[in-house]
Amino acid sequence: MHALYTLSVFVHILAASAWIGAMIFFGVAVVPVIRRPEYASVFAGLVRHVGARFRVLGWACVGVLVATGISNLALRGIGVAQLSSAAFWSADFGRTLAYKLAAVLLVVLATGAHDILVGARAMRRLESDPASSAARRTRRVASWLGRTTLLLSLAVLLLAVWLVRGLPG
Repeated sequence: MHALYTLSVFVHILAASAWIGAMIFFGVAVVPVIRRPEYASVFAGLVRHVGARFRVLGWACVGVLVATGISNLALRGIGVAQLSSAAFWSADFGRTLAYKLAAVLLVVLATGAHDILVGARAMRRLESDPASSAARRTRRVASWLGRTTLLLSLAVLLLAVWLVRGLPG
């Protein structure tokens, strides 16, 4: 049982690392490079193609994180009975788990909003008229939504550390 739990935690950490690492790489390396003037003619296509690849990785990681998160709880002996107990949610572990789950929900909602609504709208505007104020404004909103998703994901990571190592202080 310990080996299965260790494997589940390993896969959970791997998925979180891939998810967060890809977001950091996209924001720190990919976007600043493709925004350079010499790439203006291919900017929209590059963002569309890289974004599509990243979207597959991101949603796959979210699925793995949900599955291994449930597995991790079950393998720690936390089941429906504990999750139905007010005492569980009032203890430090339960409260931290509640905050983590709330942050995960916000990450999923922000990612969905970025991928389905704002990102798609930004791509349409960038491809039709990249110099328009509407395209710049929508791209800026998509960019801020991406940054917000990264910050929320880092909060989830911090809460995960607190779950297994205990709250500071």
